[in-house]
Amino acid sequence: MNLYSLKEILKKILPKNFLTAYHFILAFCGALFYRFPSRKIKVIGVTGTNGKTTVTEMIAKILEEGGYKVALMNSVRFKIGDQTKDNLLKMTMPGRFVIQKFLRKAVRAGCQYFILEVTSEGIKQHRHRFINFEAAIFTNLSPEHIESHGGFEKYRQAKGKLFKITKNIHIINNDDPHAQYFLQFRAKTKYLYQMLNKNQESKITVVNSKSEVLKEIKIPEIKLNLWGDFNIYNALAGISFGLSQGINLETSKKTLENFMGVPGRMELVIDQPFKVFVDYAFTPNALQKVYETLSVSSKFQNSKSKMICVLGACGGGRDKWKRPVLGEIAARYCSEIIITNEDPYDEDPYQILSMIKSGILKSQFPISNFYEILDRREAIKKSLELARPGDIVIITGKGSEPWMCLAKGKKIPWDDRKIVKEEIEKI
Repeated sequence: MNLYSLKEILKKILPKNFLTAYHFILAFCGALFYRFPSRKIKVIGVTGTNGKTTVTEMIAKILEEGGYKVALMNSVRFKIGDQTKDNLLKMTMPGRFVIQKFLRKAVRAGCQYFILEVTSEGIKQHRHRFINFEAAIFTNLSPEHIESHGGFEKYRQAKGKLFKITKNIHIINNDDPHAQYFLQFRAKTKYLYQMLNKNQESKITVVNSKSEVLKEIKIPEIKLNLWGDFNIYNALAGISFGLSQGINLETSKKTLENFMGVPGRMELVIDQPFKVFVDYAFTPNALQKVYETLSVSSKFQNSKSKMICVLGACGGGRDKWKRPVLGEIAARYCSEIIITNEDPYDEDPYQILSMIKSGILKSQFPISNFYEILDRREAIKKSLELARPGDIVIITGKGSEPWMCLAKGKKIPWDDRKIVKEEIEKI
């Protein structure tokens, strides 16, 4: 029996309260064993549905430009100062002992800041406990992990727990519909960032614990080397934290305008004769924003160009509700659609594809432009064969993830970007 299957069985047979107590005690033991290292370093927790990884990377760059030594833990990599290694765990927020051990190493290495990507699943399992957070950052919120949490409200509440335990600095996307929920939690200082117009002019409002406005900071247009307005919001989160630490606007803005992005996040893998992007988007909201951004770009470059989309669904055995929704979104934006395998785990991959397909067919998408190819490599190859000069190919769902997870705990090495480069050489 593999570890994944054992965890699923334990979830079913053990009382919920027992599991909650177990996770809480484990969190305490981890902090105790490593002597509560977060007391000696400033910890920044970044949470939300999308954008967390990019924001953590942006903050790291800003702090380093400000002369600080930084530790970082996100879905892409683990970093302490100049030392970095890929996150091969296929887990954004690792277990309690892993985080506390990493914190202790960061303290020993002389890091002044530790930036952590905080997930709702991690909060649910108390992985955030016994960590002294200096700042909590909220990017955005849309439906995700609904089945695991038992509803959207509980999912939102899980995110809110980070803000409940963080008393110093809160940084909040004030344009998000759920901003008010996160504004209810008390903090010494709050930074509210928002976009003012289509020219990407923005502002950051600083308020105190009594919600009195201390100052408003106008942010001129930010010229990023990244695609999409959603990255402007990510940049504003980074700038807000920089300001909270005394790093001036000019330094943060210049740093981010030189920032080249995160592996597997709207990453341009092939530029000519057509463009090929790889993106991690696996939620409906993220997928729509990716498609909107590339659709506008496609029309701007060439009215005859088309968008060819390769997609799956995020993991077997979870979030089944969103599969047809992902299909509907693809049908709305894509000229050619190829649905394929992603991380089926122990679920029948054909069943996963069937649910995505139901959303596509519901939208009256031309069946002649639709392909079902279970083998992900073959699906990527097909997308490249379909592409013509000026077209855009977008492959979503895995980004820079290093594994594909199959039945019975089997994992095979994987990288969408590498596969694209290998297959285009053959063509």
